[in-house]
Amino acid sequence: PSLDHPIKLIYKKKFLPVKIVDKSYNFRKIIDHENNSGWIHISQLSKKKSGITVNDIILHKKPTLYSKPLAKIEAGRLLMISKCRDKWCKIKTGKYSGWIERKSVKGRL
Repeated sequence: PSLDHPIKLIYKKKFLPVKIVDKSYNFRKIIDHENNSGWIHISQLSKKKSGITVNDIILHKKPTLYSKPLAKIEAGRLLMISKCRDKWCKIKTGKYSGWIERKSVKGRL
């Protein structure tokens, strides 16, 4: 990993979830939600938690299936995660915020 190597992929959206699998000085080897991998400089990474929905899900007002449904979130939507408890995560996406089931999200929980 270095700044002299050719660019393999350019991310145009902020906060996409990635998994860090290796480290070398100021670079991290990552794998994204589509299984692309490569080295990235640490200045391009964020500590904010995010995820992507695996399938269509319902956003709930409280962390229970019996709470008020707020919105339907389509598969592939980027979510900002504020916290997770047991089987539920509190998220924000666009103008909506609420709770979703943890198993419906792929990313950094």
